[in-house]
Amino acid sequence: MAFQAARTVAAALIAVGCLGASSFAGSREAGPSAAWRDLFDGTNTDAWRGWISGILPAGWHVVDGALSKDGKVEDLVTREQFGNFELELEWKIGKTGNSGVFYRGTREYEHIYWSAPEYQLLDDVNAPDGRSPLTSTAAAYGLYAAPAGVVKPFGEWNTTRILVDGTHVEHWLNGRKVVAYELGSPDWKAKVAASKFSAYPDYGLAKRGFIGIQGDHPGTLALRRIRIRELP
Repeated sequence: MAFQAARTVAAALIAVGCLGASSFAGSREAGPSAAWRDLFDGTNTDAWRGWISGILPAGWHVVDGALSKDGKVEDLVTREQFGNFELELEWKIGKTGNSGVFYRGTREYEHIYWSAPEYQLLDDVNAPDGRSPLTSTAAAYGLYAAPAGVVKPFGEWNTTRILVDGTHVEHWLNGRKVVAYELGSPDWKAKVAASKFSAYPDYGLAKRGFIGIQGDHPGTLALRRIRIRELP
C-alpha cells in the first residue's frame, strides 16, 4: 500500500509538471543540447531578407513588436538554411488575408512555393481558399487537409508550430497537432502527382533549405515571437 501511495504521488507530481510544460509538447523531445534562438524578437529583422532583394523588402516593417505587412509585398526568406528543426511563431491576419510559411525552400525555381511545402495562414471564413480543407489554415497547402474550427478569427493571434525531422513533418495550430505526413512517401508522391506541384520535379525533396513567409497576396499580416531550434 505504501508503494502504491508513493506511485500515486509521483504520478500526480508528473501531471503537475506536464501542465506547466509547453502546449506544444508532443511527438519529439529535444535533447539537452537543443537551444531555441530567435528569428525575430520584436525588434531585430537581421535574420530575414527578401526572396529577390538582399535586405528587408519595402512594405515589411516592425509595429508594436510584430513583423508586419499591409498589402502585397515581396516574400521573406531566412538568410540561413535549415534541415531538421522546430519552428514556433505567433501570427494574426486581416480580413480575407492569405499567407503561408514555407520550409526547406530552394532557389532552382523562380518562386519559393515551387520547391517548398507550405503551412497555410488564412482568414478561413472570408478568404476563398478557406472553402477547401486542403487550402485552409495549417494545411500542407494543396496536399494535406487541416481540420476546421481550430484557427481563431481574423484579427486574433494564433500560435503555430512546425516540426520537420528527416521525412517526418507535423503542423500544429493553437496547441493542437492538425497535420502529419512523410515527405517522399508513396502517399506524398501520389498527392504531389495529382496537384499543381507535379510540374516541379524537385518540389518538397530538399533535405535543407530556407524558411519563407509569403507576402505576395493582398491583405494584412503580423508575426511575432518567431523562434527556431535545430534538431540532429
